[in-house]
Amino acid sequence: MEKAKGKMKEAAGVLTGDEDKKAEGRAEQRKAAAEKETAKKAKADRAEEEARQAERERDKQRREDKGLLGGVTDTLSGGR
Repeated sequence: MEKAKGKMKEAAGVLTGDEDKKAEGRAEQRKAAAEKETAKKAKADRAEEEARQAERERDKQRREDKGLLGGVTDTLSGGR
């Protein structure tokens, strides 16, 4: 939405010959692009953190599944 407003201001500046309005429109477009990039990075950061958390939970579950002896079985009792 902000990018569209910037484009409209820039176009109005072009039509009227108002350099300040053109510059303001370009600035709004750059601001919109920066905000979009920031949101994209934040989303990627959240996804990475969720993946790390899932990996920690998986590793914890594997350790719990192995038990205290790390998966060592009793071979002396003949599997009883």
